Amino acid sequence: MKNPVLKNPIPINSYAMKKILLILSFIGLTCIGFAQDDEPGQKGGGGARLEAYKIAYITKRLNLTPEEAQKFWPIYNKYTTDMRALRIENRDLPIIDQDEKIVGLRKKYQGEFSRALPPDRVNQFFKADREFNGFVQKEMMERRQLRMEQQRKLNKE
Repeated sequence: MKNPVLKNPIPINSYAMKKILLILSFIGLTCIGFAQDDEPGQKGGGGARLEAYKIAYITKRLNLTPEEAQKFWPIYNKYTTDMRALRIENRDLPIIDQDEKIVGLRKKYQGEFSRALPPDRVNQFFKADREFNGFVQKEMMERRQLRMEQQRKLNKE
């Protein structure tokens, strides 16, 4: 006797399966990042957690295929490493000089990202990166202001 439940299985093509596995991988990595404790003695911590949020934000905004993601993320990791090093090395320069160096690095990586994504999606990445950084700056300013207000209240008492 045949099992009627298995009579008409739902066909899943390899592309859909790869996309599902990619999404589950990102969710799993994000959860692992959130579950890990910050390094002891590190002031504020949260760097890994913030990076996980940024990766999730960019992933959502770009809607990468598995093939695009495989090419994009190694380039992105190198880009963030180079950007971080550039900011640290040039923090004593005037702002205008810092901005010129940042634009130069972005132009360099625009070509690199174009190997993984079409030009309009590369621009979409840079916009998403700028938006995320703006959200973070705004949140940090609001939290700093809230802490200052709380400190003032404590000092008055």
